[in-house]
Amino acid sequence: MNIQNYMQQIGNKAREASFAMMRVDTAAKNRALLAVRDQLIQQKAAIFAANQQDMQNGRDKQLSEALLDRLELNDSRFNDMCEGLEQIASLADPIGVITDLAYRPSGIQVGKMRVPLGVVGIIYESRPNVTIDAAALCIKSGNATILRGGSEAFFSNQAIAACLIAGLREVGLPDTAVQVLETTDRSAVDELISHPEFVDVIVPRGGRGLIERISNNARVPVIKHLDGNCHTYIDDTADEQKAIAVTLNAKTHRYGTCNTTETLLVAKSRGDLLVKLAQQLGEKGVELRGCDASRALVSSMKPASENDWHEEFLAPILAVKLVSGLDEAIRHINTYSSGHTEAIITENYTHARRFLAEVDSSSVMVNASTRFADGFEYGLGAEIGISTDKFHARGPVGLEGLTSQKWIVLGDGTIRQ
Repeated sequence: MNIQNYMQQIGNKAREASFAMMRVDTAAKNRALLAVRDQLIQQKAAIFAANQQDMQNGRDKQLSEALLDRLELNDSRFNDMCEGLEQIASLADPIGVITDLAYRPSGIQVGKMRVPLGVVGIIYESRPNVTIDAAALCIKSGNATILRGGSEAFFSNQAIAACLIAGLREVGLPDTAVQVLETTDRSAVDELISHPEFVDVIVPRGGRGLIERISNNARVPVIKHLDGNCHTYIDDTADEQKAIAVTLNAKTHRYGTCNTTETLLVAKSRGDLLVKLAQQLGEKGVELRGCDASRALVSSMKPASENDWHEEFLAPILAVKLVSGLDEAIRHINTYSSGHTEAIITENYTHARRFLAEVDSSSVMVNASTRFADGFEYGLGAEIGISTDKFHARGPVGLEGLTSQKWIVLGDGTIRQ
């Protein structure tokens, strides 16, 4: 396969499809999403068989447990894909919405209209459910999309792609509105990120190496997050029951996700609570790496290095630090965080408000697990990624994050004097 020619064809088809998608009404987009859901249900056995093939290949290649966890489809995750399609179909369509319409003294009306971005290129690793989430959001927001999944999920993604194509065809939408690349050649990524004439924005989802490579080399705008070094801070006034429940969930619910807590900060006055947490985390097999003060309380804790404060472990490892209070916790987070998600456990209203205002991350939480930083949980139906950028979108990128606005001017033969 000549990759340059192949990607040229893919790009041309995507650009043409993006023009067609601009004309598609909400009802047709919703019918397409539900048709894809029906195709998934009909082809569930084939999708699971393809996923098992990917899983076996992953084991043969000795992929980490975190990557295998991301790769695996089970009944719960399959049901989430179907429910995500239903939720996105039920959401209000942002396209064509006009806001801020106001008369000017000249007689014109000036406002803003929400429009699709055009062609969205999405590059992702491991999780085959991203294929459905990304495609569904692009369909509903009137975009065409080119999807390039990781080689480790190739067979799963191709099985899901067949359902997307069938669903689009069933309702008369262009099946080239969603194209899943049929090659694992890495040079296809280089082509995808190098042609702004075909692609309007790139969304990379994966490890730091992938995202840094895309960000450094792309000639197309990128919506990105580098990693998920998330923090949970247990404040002086934290309720013990809440602190234990939230911390355990934030760390142990799933290890291989970007919204898993990787650093636990504990106010020095709550050392007794750290001891209890260390015991329960240890029972769940979590390795603790702490500062000197933490290790003085928990002798089994390993020493933390400077790198540990920066690390997204994606594993049963947790960095732990005792801090003097809220000020030091905020300083530590703003120094080491990747800007993804942070949580405070507190019963002090003023501390909660300060944490919300002063922590510079895309999601900031009070008395809730960082695992909630997710488009599905935020009511977006799904997400195309979680952006730690401050432009164009921040946090979980749902429908509105895949749109832009243009100025519109309404007149009645009005001329400028």
